Amino acid sequence: MAPARRSENPSAQVIRSLLKHEHELSVYAKNAIYALTAQVAELDVESGHLVLEVEYSGKDIDRYFNDGRLNFDIETLEPAEPDEREAYSLSNVVARSVKTDSTTYRLDCQLPDSVFVKEYRGAIRIPFILGMYARASLEVYPHELIIDGRVRDLSVGGCKVDIPIADSIALAVGQNLPGITLEFPNGERLFVEGCVRHMRPFGNHGQVALGIEFLNLATAQSESLFHFVNETEREAAYRSGVNNKLTTHSRLFIASTKEKQTLRREEQERRQRERQSPMQRGVMEIAHQLQVALMYMKNRDLFPEEILYDCADTLLYLLGQDRKALLYALAFLRDEPEWVRHAVQVAAQLGDMMLIRDVHSIHVREAMLGALMHTMGKPLLIGQELPSLKANATPRQKEILRTHVATLRDQLQSLGWTPSPTCLDILDNANERLDGSGYPSGKRGDQLSERVRLISVIKIVNKLVHERNGTASRTPLSAYRWVNDAAESFDKTILVEYIQCYGLYPIGSLAKFSGGFLAWIMDINGKGMPTRVHVVKNLAFSNTNIDNILSNKDFFQIGKLEGIVDPVDYDIPIGTT
Repeated sequence: MAPARRSENPSAQVIRSLLKHEHELSVYAKNAIYALTAQVAELDVESGHLVLEVEYSGKDIDRYFNDGRLNFDIETLEPAEPDEREAYSLSNVVARSVKTDSTTYRLDCQLPDSVFVKEYRGAIRIPFILGMYARASLEVYPHELIIDGRVRDLSVGGCKVDIPIADSIALAVGQNLPGITLEFPNGERLFVEGCVRHMRPFGNHGQVALGIEFLNLATAQSESLFHFVNETEREAAYRSGVNNKLTTHSRLFIASTKEKQTLRREEQERRQRERQSPMQRGVMEIAHQLQVALMYMKNRDLFPEEILYDCADTLLYLLGQDRKALLYALAFLRDEPEWVRHAVQVAAQLGDMMLIRDVHSIHVREAMLGALMHTMGKPLLIGQELPSLKANATPRQKEILRTHVATLRDQLQSLGWTPSPTCLDILDNANERLDGSGYPSGKRGDQLSERVRLISVIKIVNKLVHERNGTASRTPLSAYRWVNDAAESFDKTILVEYIQCYGLYPIGSLAKFSGGFLAWIMDINGKGMPTRVHVVKNLAFSNTNIDNILSNKDFFQIGKLEGIVDPVDYDIPIGTT
């Protein structure tokens, strides 16, 4: 990396380096639910003058300004180095907006003269720029839950950490963290206590930014922290070229052998994710937005109605675009949190079956909204007694989880939002069963609407075909038999309808063929038999992945269909499509 000339604005130089790669720039504000996607129209590296263009159809773009200042993130989508995507956040940038047509705004910004930011307490915050990174491990509950992330900036007062949004459900603003470990590429570590001071969505790819304040530092910890801050400042100065006397990297940022191995593994995983189809990326975006909505409900006392309706509307749109492609894409949510995966898959199938019954139904959107929200009460229950939704629940924790419907309703009431009758019917009754064995109210037969009878079958089949709480997943055929044998609890006519709709070999299932091949089912015929598959593995060469799409006329190459298997049993990684 060539150092910047002294006449160049350091912040502009960092932005210029990111603009050389495929990137996204997001303008955000504390009181705005959505970040605005912006394009860089002009950048003067010497003066630091930056012009952004955004499309905004709302009435008040001033909501994104705070006393004439703007906040934005810029992140690369394909990292130049194999460690991870690069990201740079700027806050309180002096800016003004000019409307250029009915929905387009020009944002004239003056970038700061330094990449180092002075905090209100007087400390200097150093951003991790131009490939700098360090890992963070956040101990949420002692010996119970650890969350991994990346450090995005550091000061003697605290740091910003970037974590997956799926892990954010266990955190809240004001929450103390008994242990925070920062590990630099060379292996040196710092361990401190801390407190979450703020959190927000970070970029557009399922990440959350946590602002953490360090607490209760002992003398030795303070000395170590000052050392790490000084070395980080030195590295940022070297990489940005603001100090021409620096000629080498800080040893903190020279990767150890162990770190290099970790980076190679992460690069392989990233490349697998990049192979996702547009439909799969659309489904993943719904899953991420659902978790963003939860964050606003939990931490900002705000009901994100617009986000949730957008999720329902996007699912409806994708159903209309290519129903079978959507069903296939839903299978690749399996690495998302259980409550998210279940919600999105059930909502999509509920909308699918309702539209097959009546393409003009006026209840589909509200029913799908109810299905998307139905499981949101579970992450709201996260706490000391239930530190995670990932582990096998104890009997006591299962009892706690059965209160998720009431927990969600209480949260909605406190936020002042009232669901429509259709949405409320799904929220309240999706876990009820015909014989009264469901919860929370133990309703029976005629007390349950046709939509509730439908979603109860969709939910139980979805539950049975996925591993859950230590219970192994079932094949679709085994799940159908289980539901059929529980005829007192579920409507058998709806079960038959479900089987006719999705078949014994549903789209999105992983099939095993007699030749030792594993393949995702992409399409089925009117009799429910696969007609198109994506072959991903030959078990004779288990360490090698395959990427071949075959139609049924070519199935002789992989043998006869033997049945549906669980991808977990064969270590099929997420993103292998």
